Amino acid sequence: MTLTQHPPGPPEAVLDLLGTHAHVVVPLGNGEPIATLDAIEQAVAGGRTGSVTVYQMHAIHDRPYLHGAYGDRMRHISYFLSHVTRPCFANRTIDLVPNHFSEVYSLILRRATDPVVIAAAAPPDRHGYFSLGVSADYTSSFIGRGRFFLEVNPNMPRTFGRNQIHISQVEGWTISERSLVEVPPPPIDAADHAIAQHVAERIPNGACVQTGIGAIPNAIMSALADHRDLGVHTELISDGLVDLVERGAVNGVRKLHNRTKLVGTFALGTKRLYDFLHENTAVELWSARYVNDPRLIARERSFVSINATLSVDFLGQCASETIGGHYYSSSGGQVDFARGALYSDGGQGFMVLSSTAKGGAISRIVPQLAAGDAITNSKNTVDKVVTEFGVAELRGKTIRERTQALIDIAHPAHREFLTSEAHRLTYI
Repeated sequence: MTLTQHPPGPPEAVLDLLGTHAHVVVPLGNGEPIATLDAIEQAVAGGRTGSVTVYQMHAIHDRPYLHGAYGDRMRHISYFLSHVTRPCFANRTIDLVPNHFSEVYSLILRRATDPVVIAAAAPPDRHGYFSLGVSADYTSSFIGRGRFFLEVNPNMPRTFGRNQIHISQVEGWTISERSLVEVPPPPIDAADHAIAQHVAERIPNGACVQTGIGAIPNAIMSALADHRDLGVHTELISDGLVDLVERGAVNGVRKLHNRTKLVGTFALGTKRLYDFLHENTAVELWSARYVNDPRLIARERSFVSINATLSVDFLGQCASETIGGHYYSSSGGQVDFARGALYSDGGQGFMVLSSTAKGGAISRIVPQLAAGDAITNSKNTVDKVVTEFGVAELRGKTIRERTQALIDIAHPAHREFLTSEAHRLTYI
């Protein structure tokens, strides 16, 4: 089948694929096909289609249906909350499924009957292959296993890896030009740089690294600029990795899997990142089933997992998705990588956080987690906890040793209170 045999149509053509009770899978972030989802939402609003259930991680575009505008005629099931869906979950207009990112594809299949995947894509190449661009995530796992309707965006970078789909494998496609959402790097403060130094000095040359987006991850990547032969096998590809590649710190030559390739499952950042990704054969985007698989991660030597958390208690339990008992995000791939690093030969797992919040008023090292806080990373999995005041080595340590180590890296203004609480709990 050629492009002339299967030309693009209007976004409304997707409605022909929806039955009485449609299950629609949407990629996260910039993988969301805006015009196509607009067409579905408008059809639901106008009563021109049956009920629709949307499955998606991390939505970045606000929509009326997320706020319950159409009741049960259009529902959203989330696998990771964003700034858009967080208030919707709090108002009970969407649902959230607890998950590990590596399992989202299989979890969607438990609920979705004959799913229709709608996704943004880069224009087809001369061979008739589309690229899913910056979002392989759980979506690419449906290639050959589900019905696809693509929205081609000329601004979407063409990426490589396991995210290619031939025109003969799609039910329909449309064209809609839009700029990708950009997330500029946040400012880095002195505490971020201090945390970064503590982490970077413990990462050997040749290590395989996973990190995320934000001030602390960006500071860590900056601190790794003089390292050599680093590999990258990470869920999220962000701007900080561009600098490491251009400086020659990342080349992947010591990796076991996808040797010499920078591997991720989605990308989010600025236009500089998207331009870097376009037709860059050194970068591969694979499904989260592969990238986040703890069993595969464990087979890499010297795998370093770096994840942010919101609070840590004396046992080493990390609450990374709730604040004060209220949901903020979800687990994502944090546990996938922490577990994989745990079994890697020479592997290390870092949980990073600033020692305080609210301008220093609140300690993020706490005696016990707040009521209702979800434990993302368990005490048995956490390896090292890092604040600007140092590194607490928890792996294999007693509760007394853990408690003291965590007090030692808490902000000095809170250590007296934490020590008294440790005595009250009979931990020290």
